[in-house]
Amino acid sequence: MKFTLSWLKDHLDTDASLEAICDALTDLGLEVEEVSDPAATLGAFRIARVIEAAPHPDADRLRLCRVEVRESPEAAAQEVQVVCGAPNARTGMVGVFAPVGTRIPGTGVDLKPGVIRGQESNGMLCSERELMISDDHEGIIALPEDAPLGARYIDYAGLNDPMIYIKITPNRPDALGVRGVARDLAARGLGQLKPLTVEPVAGGFDSPIGVSIDPGLKEKGCPLFAGRWIRGVKNGPSPDWLQKRLRAIGLRPISALVDITNFFTFDLNRPLHVFDADKVTGGLRIHPAQGGESLVALDDKTYTLAPGHMVISDDTGPESIAGIMGGAASGCTEDTVNVFLESAYWDPITIAATGRALKINSDARYRFERGVDPEFTLPGLELATRMILDLCGGEPSSVVMDGAVPDTTRSYPFDSGAMARLVGMDIPEAAQRGTLEALGFRLEGDRVFPPSWRPDIQGAADLVEEVARIASLSKLEGAPLPRATVGVPRPILTPMQKRERAARRQLAGLGYNECVTYSFIDGAAAALFGGGDDAVLLENPISSEMTHMRPDLLPGLLQAAARNQARGAQDVALFEVGPVFSGGEPGEQAIHATGLLVGHAAPRDPHGSRRAVDVFDARADAEAVLAAIGAPEKVQISRDVPGWFHPGRSGRIGLGPKLGLAVFGEVHPKVLRALDVKGPAMAFSVWLENPPQPRKRVIARPALAASDLQAVDRDFAFVLDARVAAADVVNAAAGADKALIAQVAVFDEFTGPKAEAQMGEGRKSLAITVRLQPRDRTLTEAEIDAVAAKVVDKVAKATSGTLRG
Repeated sequence: MKFTLSWLKDHLDTDASLEAICDALTDLGLEVEEVSDPAATLGAFRIARVIEAAPHPDADRLRLCRVEVRESPEAAAQEVQVVCGAPNARTGMVGVFAPVGTRIPGTGVDLKPGVIRGQESNGMLCSERELMISDDHEGIIALPEDAPLGARYIDYAGLNDPMIYIKITPNRPDALGVRGVARDLAARGLGQLKPLTVEPVAGGFDSPIGVSIDPGLKEKGCPLFAGRWIRGVKNGPSPDWLQKRLRAIGLRPISALVDITNFFTFDLNRPLHVFDADKVTGGLRIHPAQGGESLVALDDKTYTLAPGHMVISDDTGPESIAGIMGGAASGCTEDTVNVFLESAYWDPITIAATGRALKINSDARYRFERGVDPEFTLPGLELATRMILDLCGGEPSSVVMDGAVPDTTRSYPFDSGAMARLVGMDIPEAAQRGTLEALGFRLEGDRVFPPSWRPDIQGAADLVEEVARIASLSKLEGAPLPRATVGVPRPILTPMQKRERAARRQLAGLGYNECVTYSFIDGAAAALFGGGDDAVLLENPISSEMTHMRPDLLPGLLQAAARNQARGAQDVALFEVGPVFSGGEPGEQAIHATGLLVGHAAPRDPHGSRRAVDVFDARADAEAVLAAIGAPEKVQISRDVPGWFHPGRSGRIGLGPKLGLAVFGEVHPKVLRALDVKGPAMAFSVWLENPPQPRKRVIARPALAASDLQAVDRDFAFVLDARVAAADVVNAAAGADKALIAQVAVFDEFTGPKAEAQMGEGRKSLAITVRLQPRDRTLTEAEIDAVAAKVVDKVAKATSGTLRG
């Protein structure tokens, strides 16, 4: 929303400075985005007189001007020499002078003393284009001879009118008019709101154009449509004051009739439309489109209407897209002599849906879809009629209308004590009532009736917000909340929240960088990770790349890794802790802690320690997270992994076949190709909700269970089928004697053609070391041999392996 300071003062009687007004607007919730003050760019340009304009001795098209300049009208005159190329430069003319050091807006050049064809030039005589006030650059600005020398040109020409650009939130459609902004400032105390007088214009004849609203639309669509014929108008250029205001807010003046409708759109938040009445056949009918109709709009684009789009038609077809944009066929031109002025109230949802479908952004749509004042429909028509008669002449008809002003009357209880309860501000009741009345609210006892221009007021809490907003929330003083209990408060984090925090700290300590990605991903990415069905499909996605709830955290991390790789970061370690979704119902959500490793585990160095990340890096980090959240130490590793992991280079950590704790491994190459990640990539996911909570809370660590007896290591090499997993051998050996066997580890594997040549096709050799830790006495050789025999027997039964000779 843009307006100028002088425009604001048409509605607000105030002496407040520009800075005070801008500060108040932002504090009121109408955030000031930009202030364009002409004094900052044009303040240095002064009115000066050309004493003499002589031909340049060395250039036919240049003039050598002696210029009388003053720093102010009261200052002494000084003479400077300026080389000027304007054809209209002449002796005695009064123009606009820019001294040395001035920045010329039209060129962006800072003036410096110069020498042009051997003659000094100290300053510049300017054209309107160089001051960016028009496109005229045929000559320098020529002013009347009585123009005050030394005065600022912007003050003389009336250009010293700052433009203010404020950001309007969707709940404040009343602030889309200058009068609504002035009303807020007046309620704050920065002046008095000037009265707005609406005098009905008497019609001299019946309108030749009638209006009708299709049945059913008056309740929802177009409750009210009104207009009148004005004959004998002269549609020339609009007056200078109107053109200046429109240019100041970025609008291009077109003609008096069009400029008047644009003026009311921004001045009073009342969009209007004028039809060239001679181009309308029959009456105007408001109805939903059947579908397939086309219309060339005022932006010279052709739009094809879909069923349900609101349209205004005459007897020949559509003439206007209702509430959004008029049609070019019935638009006004300089030859227009008879017009039909329309003022209507449109349903915001209907206008928003039509505008979005047709991809039309207009000032009218912007206001109607947020909600204009329905009670101002007819007064706005009368005011616009009066301005057309004043500027364009003509004779008006009687008003024709169909429908009625919708009843927006509603009331809410007034509770002066709610201010302290809800906001914490102590404002007297009389001040609260005065604020509401200044904003246009009507009070009857303890009931408050919001004005018709405030559709956002929907409850008693909104009344409190209005009073607090006008009083200024910056005056709110912080106060500590009362404690529920006396003394040191108890911990409030849940066990699950503590696990999430522990997982984050552990992963950050391992060198990972935390990511926070969207919970929405595209359907193709979701399908790669077991999701993408209709159960997690969003009804109203914000983009085509965010259509489904994510089934896993890995898609977001992989996409982040791809973006990093595209920018030259090849070694990536990322993690995220967040929710994943297996369905759309409550309970079909889980919390995961997922890490991703891509590239190398260490930077390049002269010692050759740089290596690519592998599956054991992912496993070690997953086990570190499990340890940090207090998961049991004794777990099982299986190959029951999701399809997005490499089937032979991944594993699942669990407490038995049903309760999984984590999964780790190399990401499947097809997934990396689909997400444009240069692999290989290692990943893991820890399912934070699955590890059982400890049965009792232990603050201190348990005592170290150490033995003063020497451990005994025995090595075994087994001949196995090549498909046997090493974990099966380790688990079988560990179960041979749980009391004595403290650790089992793999230290060698012999596979490949040489192994098969010695042991047979499809065979391999796996060597393990078994550590025996006696507890109460030293083991004898016989006891050690007995445990060794149990190890061989257990492995043979579990894997059909034999001891290698």
